[in-house]
Amino acid sequence: TSSKLNKRASGQAFEVILKPPSFDGVPELNATMPQRRELSMEEIQKKLEAAEERRKCQEAELLKHLAEKREHERDVIQKALEENNNFIKNAKEKLEQKMEANKENREALLVAMLERLQEKV
Repeated sequence: TSSKLNKRASGQAFEVILKPPSFDGVPELNATMPQRRELSMEEIQKKLEAAEERRKCQEAELLKHLAEKREHERDVIQKALEENNNFIKNAKEKLEQKMEANKENREALLVAMLERLQEKV
């Protein structure tokens, strides 16, 4: 290894040690990665139980979300049915009012025609 002494503008000195390049092409994994220790059966069991708990929580969350979505769909359908029923009811009432007005107009015309006919007689 070569050693160099560098000095900063502040006057602080530090040493830089350069490692010679390795030409084997394989990075040293052992130096950077910590050694994995063997897990005991109890630790494995705890990890499995924690994973199962996470899976159950995710499933419960999904079921809750689906139930909320289904409830919203039911509300939307119910509202659409109510609006449709109100539209039908209002259209029916308007039609009945128009028919009643037409009937009254026709009766008034008939009465007027009869009066004119009786005046001529």
